[in-house]
Amino acid sequence: MQAETALQAGSKLVKRNDIRNVAIIAHVDHGKTTLVDGLLKQSHIFRENQHMGELIMDSNDQERERGITILAKNTAIDYRDVKINIIDTPGHADFGGEVERVLNMADGCILLIDAAEGPMPQTRFVLQKALELNLQPIVVVNKIDRKDARIDYVLEETQDLFLELATADSHLDFPVLYAIGRDGVAMYNPDDERKDLQPLFDTIVKTVPAPNVEIDASFQMMVTALDYDDYKGKYAIGRIIRGRIAPNTPVARISREGEVSRQKINLVLSYKGLGRTEVDEAVAGDIIALTGIADANIGETLADIDNPEALPVLEISEPTLKMTFGVNTSPFSGREGKFSTSRQLRARLYRELETNVSLRVVDGNTPDEFVVSGRGELHLSVLIETLRREGYELQVSRPEVITREDENGHLQEPVEHLVIDTKDSYMGVLTEALAVRKAQLTNMTNDGSGNIRIEYDIPTRGLIGFRNAFLTLTKGNGAMSSLLKGFVPWMGKINSARMGALVASELGTAVTYGLGNAQMRGDTFIEPGTPVYEGMIVGLNARPDDLVVNICKEKQKTNIRSSTSDISVRLTPPILMSLEQSLDFINNDELVEVTPKNIRLRKRYLTQHERSRARSRENDQ
Repeated sequence: MQAETALQAGSKLVKRNDIRNVAIIAHVDHGKTTLVDGLLKQSHIFRENQHMGELIMDSNDQERERGITILAKNTAIDYRDVKINIIDTPGHADFGGEVERVLNMADGCILLIDAAEGPMPQTRFVLQKALELNLQPIVVVNKIDRKDARIDYVLEETQDLFLELATADSHLDFPVLYAIGRDGVAMYNPDDERKDLQPLFDTIVKTVPAPNVEIDASFQMMVTALDYDDYKGKYAIGRIIRGRIAPNTPVARISREGEVSRQKINLVLSYKGLGRTEVDEAVAGDIIALTGIADANIGETLADIDNPEALPVLEISEPTLKMTFGVNTSPFSGREGKFSTSRQLRARLYRELETNVSLRVVDGNTPDEFVVSGRGELHLSVLIETLRREGYELQVSRPEVITREDENGHLQEPVEHLVIDTKDSYMGVLTEALAVRKAQLTNMTNDGSGNIRIEYDIPTRGLIGFRNAFLTLTKGNGAMSSLLKGFVPWMGKINSARMGALVASELGTAVTYGLGNAQMRGDTFIEPGTPVYEGMIVGLNARPDDLVVNICKEKQKTNIRSSTSDISVRLTPPILMSLEQSLDFINNDELVEVTPKNIRLRKRYLTQHERSRARSRENDQ
């Protein structure tokens, strides 16, 4: 690669005017991936007759189904002899670790803000991380075509956020553009003609600093991402900090613990559009993928073999929630999955640590259990869903918060800043529900047209299970998001508002008559014909206590003729819960059984006798 060089006086630094490295950051659902779609399509990297669809960068199945970005990804486009490396990042707070690990590859950032919602909790988080790395920001107010757009208000809120977070005067000197990402247009002013994304392309080239690098120094690169394919093996992805690298070159791999091992680079690949192309050489400032280093891990340094200097270790925020993953011990174990042993589950969880930098895994109290810690319920549920789709059978416990002790030995727990946007008619029920969960109101704004934004400080454990309650209370007319704020002294017990469970009394198949009797006592979760076992949760009791029911019981036959209305049983449709809803539903004495085909709720102890003994032990303690 030929880089245009401009040697600065008295320095070995070289300015790479042929390249720009920029990250796109924002709160969830503010339009990052859709904007990247437009940038890719308008850079003409695809053939004229090539149909790429929408959300091109969200290639993961779960990303498309959930409508969110889970993994940070790289792409590159050419614009007027300048290569623009674009890093698409997740917007959900649970995947903040993905943002933290890739921002150091960029020199600038595009901060996307919804023209109606304005800055949200994750907006603050990603902007703070970007400014800590001294990235040059570009603000894009997106979705200005929304009927409820508040462009002036949102811009004012954004400026206040920069004043609060900026650590240098240069951070306050940022350009502002206005965009409709879905239509692929950007403007310098909201009233300008809406043509294309050229204003954004021009602003990136003009505003994002060209990398100042040492090309002739010894090689050094941080591994910030990994990828794999069956033909070339593992890819170690990162930005070259200094020096140059060519195929078939020996390098030193320096682990996070400082251990140095000799490795050999096979291929050097550069990004172009959605693909990678082999190159003869890459130099400092390039974002590349290297093959040949089978045991590379995120956060490690690749360096010159004769001068193995390690880069600062990548610091990632600690997890706040933990769950116990275990081998499936139900009577249906081994029927529906390919991998059901503790050895297989353990190997898969520890393999996940290579790419999932926010995750922590430790062995549990028994050989069949593993404590998995993550950044939130969604972070952990995505992992569970991934394992399920890969053919694993497992059972998982209710999420628990990770506490810590201060210097005086006092217990502390994580607290989050919760932001809710909804109709003002739901204010009363939300206030009541959040008060029980130890939430404290910090701010409330009303736009005058029936929409309100309420902000709370709430312990993380108070948020467990709240998302489903929130959707029910607001009838789906609301949005909520939260961000870890810090740790505070333990705020006391939070009482569970859930009723008791309907628990199956025997192994068999659910029948209409048995379910009809169960529905007289509460709501059911299964349909007739569903296989059940003793201890499986089949519904929600109308009373606080658990109730054992026989849903396999059939109506006794007699020689007395009955009318059709007498023998027919009309059932209420069952409540079918998703994985996230199941995790929110269970109590501490319950588990979620996850297999490739089914998600079941069960008691930790399956028989009535075992449950009675467990309660006795708790009372004795």
